[in-house]
Amino acid sequence: FNHHMFVVEQEEYVKEGIDWVMVDFGMDLAAAIIMFEKPMGIWAILEEESLFPKATDKSFEEKLKASLGKLPVFLKPASKTDKNAHFGVSHYAGVVNYNVTSWLEKNKDPVNETVVELFKSTSTCQLLKHLWRDHPGQPTTAPKDDGKKKKKGGGGKTVSSVYLVSLSELMTTLYSCEPHFVRCLVPNTHKKPGDVEPPLIMHQLTCNGVLEGIRICMRGFPNRMPYPDFKMRYACLGQAEIASSSDNKVASYALMDKINFDRERYRLGHTLVFFRAGSLAGLEEARDGLVIKWVRFIQGEVFKRVRTRVYEKKRDQRELIKVAQRNFRKFLGMRDWGWFIIIQKTRGMIGLPNPEEELRLLEEKANATFGKYQEALDVTKNLEGQMGSLKDDIGAMTKQLSEEQGNVSVYTDRQAKAITIKGEAEVELVQQQKVLASEENSRTELAAEVKAHSGSISAVKKDIEDVELAILKVEQEKGNRDHTIKTLQDEVGEQDEVINKLNKEKKHLSSTQAKSSEDLAAAEEKVAHLMSVKSQLESTLDQLEGGLDKEKKSRANLEKAKRKVEGDLKMAQDAVADLERAKREVEGVIANKEKNNQLLSAKLDDEQSLVAKAQKNIKELQGRVEGAEEELEAERQARAQAERQRSDLAREIDQLGERLDEAGGATVAQVELNKKRESEIVKLRKDVEETNISSESVLSNMKRKQGDAV
Repeated sequence: FNHHMFVVEQEEYVKEGIDWVMVDFGMDLAAAIIMFEKPMGIWAILEEESLFPKATDKSFEEKLKASLGKLPVFLKPASKTDKNAHFGVSHYAGVVNYNVTSWLEKNKDPVNETVVELFKSTSTCQLLKHLWRDHPGQPTTAPKDDGKKKKKGGGGKTVSSVYLVSLSELMTTLYSCEPHFVRCLVPNTHKKPGDVEPPLIMHQLTCNGVLEGIRICMRGFPNRMPYPDFKMRYACLGQAEIASSSDNKVASYALMDKINFDRERYRLGHTLVFFRAGSLAGLEEARDGLVIKWVRFIQGEVFKRVRTRVYEKKRDQRELIKVAQRNFRKFLGMRDWGWFIIIQKTRGMIGLPNPEEELRLLEEKANATFGKYQEALDVTKNLEGQMGSLKDDIGAMTKQLSEEQGNVSVYTDRQAKAITIKGEAEVELVQQQKVLASEENSRTELAAEVKAHSGSISAVKKDIEDVELAILKVEQEKGNRDHTIKTLQDEVGEQDEVINKLNKEKKHLSSTQAKSSEDLAAAEEKVAHLMSVKSQLESTLDQLEGGLDKEKKSRANLEKAKRKVEGDLKMAQDAVADLERAKREVEGVIANKEKNNQLLSAKLDDEQSLVAKAQKNIKELQGRVEGAEEELEAERQARAQAERQRSDLAREIDQLGERLDEAGGATVAQVELNKKRESEIVKLRKDVEETNISSESVLSNMKRKQGDAV
């Protein structure tokens, strides 16, 4: 903790290049650590005493005092909580007192390694094995000697040795990472819930180094922020200043100078901006002021637009009310006027068509429509007749198509077959055309020879008709084959188009599905991010509200403590003033007594020189002795009063000391003032003691002189 708070923190300041003078906080702790860990330190003596069977807590205490009693950090016990403490250790934060009762007995009670090995090797409980998995244990079988001499076994392990090994491992782990610290405090010494002892808590905070950590935090820069985060968060305070320079320091200085932010409250490092305690709150307040201003501006614009719509609607309603009122007034003024009544009654007839003309047009339209309807009925009958034949053809073709739709290869085969048939038909057509041409030639020849061969005309005509019939039949077969080939090609094309369309739809659906999945994943990530941001903001808001409440409570407690300390200070000042007045009175009494003592000594010298005269004047001397006895009695009363005053002063001094101890951690100024008061109190004690001594010496002199005089 000390290394992290007092060394690493300052090394980071130096690494960032800010103006900082290294301060050695708590370096005198090293003396206490050396006293514990040196060869003849507390740990070594504890280990040594634990090995001796006859060692006791008393012998351990005496050995500690004999070996370490001359060290400046090894002190006598002075504990208010433990009256049986045996010694104390002083370090930078305060004095810690220790009670060594049962130390040796507790140190000799480590975990037995043989028992641990039995737990690990023979236990059927997996939890027990898991708890002791890191313990080395001890082998249950003894190793072989191999002819070598067996070495003497060392002493058993102690709790302190195990603790030191664990402590060294812990320190190695802490130095290799970035730890966070949690300080646990004991609220009271008698384990009572809800009871708090402020002196005990203050003592723990002092001894744990928390107050020293607060001191360095107050002197240093506990808050820090990287330049990108600083620019992004506070650019709203001065966008032009942030963009004025590419150098982070120049831009940051320009921004801070614009908002009149004192340079003593922050420092600019190479990569970080450092802030003193409480300084970052000033920047946050300035930023919050701007944000609140902009939010209010946006709210005002939104409210303006919303209310403008309402205003425009109300305004239109008002204008429409005026129009309705104006028309109603006109109606009230003209409702008894004759022409207005006529207009109102004939208004429904204005623009109406002639019924007779309309009826004639409707009749003509009905006749024309009926003629068309009759024609449509005739056409429908004809079409129905054709539809029957077509349905038969469609059924036959459907049956044929269903028989031929089994496989595409059938279509291709049929198409190839049809093409071959078409070719054969074309060849036959060409042949028949040739035949026709030859027949035409022969016909012409026969026509020329008709006259000559009139008897054979009928035979020739019959042959010609047969040839023409054959030609028509071939052409009809050719048309049928062409139609069949065309229908097959159309079906193949339609199937290809359907397949292409399905492929396109499949690609489109896959791309749409991929895009939808991407959009869904992005939306889910965005929702998760927004939910995490919302939870972080809510937790931050709760923490800020809790911190605000704690800050208010702590401020109220500080104000109460401040008023209490001020009242105690005023009472202490009054008590000190009373003590000073009493001191002056005592000094006056002492001066008077000294004068009286001088007079008495002079009188005593005169009486010694006039012994003879004194014997004659015994009565006079006896009277003087009685007066001296009265003065002695008064002096005794004065001495008793001084003793009472001294006891009262001692009680008041103790009370002031306790009050000063309670308010000792308030401020440095109060500590210095308390030191001055303590010095003054010590001086007063010395003066009172000197006064008592002088008064006692005067009384003894007076008694001696009185005895001599008698």
